[in-house]
Amino acid sequence: MAAASLTLTACGGDSGDDSSSSDQVITVDGSEPQNPLVPSSTNETGGGNVIDELYAGLVAYKADGSTVNEVADSIESEDNKTWTVKLKDWEFSDGSKVTADSFVKAWSYGAFIDNAQLNAYFYYPIAGTNDEGNSETPELSGLKVVDDKTFTITLKQAEADFPARLGYSAFFPLPDAAFGSDGKVTKEFGENPITNGPYKMDGEGAWEHDTQIRLVPNENYDGERKPENGGLTFKFYTDLDAAYTDVQAGNLDVLKSVPDSALTTFESDENVQAISEPGSVFQSFTIPQSMPGFGSDEEGKLRRQAISLAINREEITDKIFNGTRTPAKDFSSPLMPGFNEKIEGSEILSFDPAKAKQLWAQADEIKKFSGKFQIGYNGDGGHQAWVDAVSNQLKNNLGIQASGKSYPTFDELRKDVTDRTIRIAFRTGWQPDYPSIYNYLAPVYGTGAGSNDGDYSNKQFDDLINQAAGAQDEDERYKLYSDAQAVLMQDLPAIPTWYTNIAAAAAKGVNNVEFNWQNLPEYHKLTK
Repeated sequence: MAAASLTLTACGGDSGDDSSSSDQVITVDGSEPQNPLVPSSTNETGGGNVIDELYAGLVAYKADGSTVNEVADSIESEDNKTWTVKLKDWEFSDGSKVTADSFVKAWSYGAFIDNAQLNAYFYYPIAGTNDEGNSETPELSGLKVVDDKTFTITLKQAEADFPARLGYSAFFPLPDAAFGSDGKVTKEFGENPITNGPYKMDGEGAWEHDTQIRLVPNENYDGERKPENGGLTFKFYTDLDAAYTDVQAGNLDVLKSVPDSALTTFESDENVQAISEPGSVFQSFTIPQSMPGFGSDEEGKLRRQAISLAINREEITDKIFNGTRTPAKDFSSPLMPGFNEKIEGSEILSFDPAKAKQLWAQADEIKKFSGKFQIGYNGDGGHQAWVDAVSNQLKNNLGIQASGKSYPTFDELRKDVTDRTIRIAFRTGWQPDYPSIYNYLAPVYGTGAGSNDGDYSNKQFDDLINQAAGAQDEDERYKLYSDAQAVLMQDLPAIPTWYTNIAAAAAKGVNNVEFNWQNLPEYHKLTK
């Protein structure tokens, strides 16, 4: 797999060895988490990026996406259906032991339907869950504790690549202290969790809401991602231009995505270190199945296809993003193993205004469209320019009213999406949880999946994804991914737009700036 990885070492008279210190705190950009810092209830990047630094799973992912054992000493199976996990000696940040029960209890809590956890879908392969990953009982029948350092996982079907998923946050452990007397994870724990990863919370008040979260190295951590710095502070920005100005001034160490306003200049900006590399983040906008005129019937499919054909992705990625985005060819990323840019039906992602107008007219013959087509987006993420450009193209090529609707913060947008109170299309994207096309498809478009924000459902797609998960042969698995995507090309539950390249900036004097397969910095390696 081609790795989205680049390491920069600052040069110049002020960055010699005698000025570099591993005990300095690194400041990075972030956004206010939607929910408390509990792995099973976090499926957005604001909280997810923090949680990934606080916790450690059975496996960890290197910068190139390869998998190594982390808390697991071994994960073995004779039939790819029943897996035996043996743990290393490991402690939480409060000194309590990480045991088999720490994993079994956390996963069972995440799957139990009464707990309504957003990441429940990830448990669906495990026996005792339904297709949405939920169990009807508090204890998940597919998990069995053998002893303090051993447990078994029984799946519904053989899945050869199941261990590769176990570095995702839904599979992190929780200490006994996380749970209250009612068996629920307490709000207090989510505000200041006890964790087992490379970092821990910097004491009470480390989470200053709408401002920042402070992390310090976890002295009890002995894994693959040992911090080389004195801590991380995730600073929350509602304006990326302000974040970029802070990088230029040395007030922010790393900005993972530069604002649109700097895309034409950041690589020549002498005040920053520029990072520009191919990336793995998929971007789209989702049209809810409940949106009038855009359901799963013939009218809805025609309108979705017309919308897609009316967008000139090449023009937007060139003029708005200065080539730092690549027009989408599928629903995943070119960096994933098995990527296929010639999915059946993928011509629907081409610019064809004449056909777009024709399909829209066919939909109008079924039922005349009235009203305005809007795309909701978070104003703190630098999305206005492309939303305005797409809206103008829809106006010009379909003759409809179209515009963007700005939410002040990502958290506010996600609240409406999660609560299903949003009544318009809305921007979506996917930063992979582990390096597989499967991860771009099943959690986002599978029936009842936790990140299926548009409530899409297609049995043919679900069946193909399940077959792919159970495929023993790699080539067969990749073909099934392509077949599943062909179904998506027909239905367009979301409109693919482009892949986000890494276009980031670091302040002068920051060392070891390396971006990984998730388009994220290797936070633990950053120094200055």
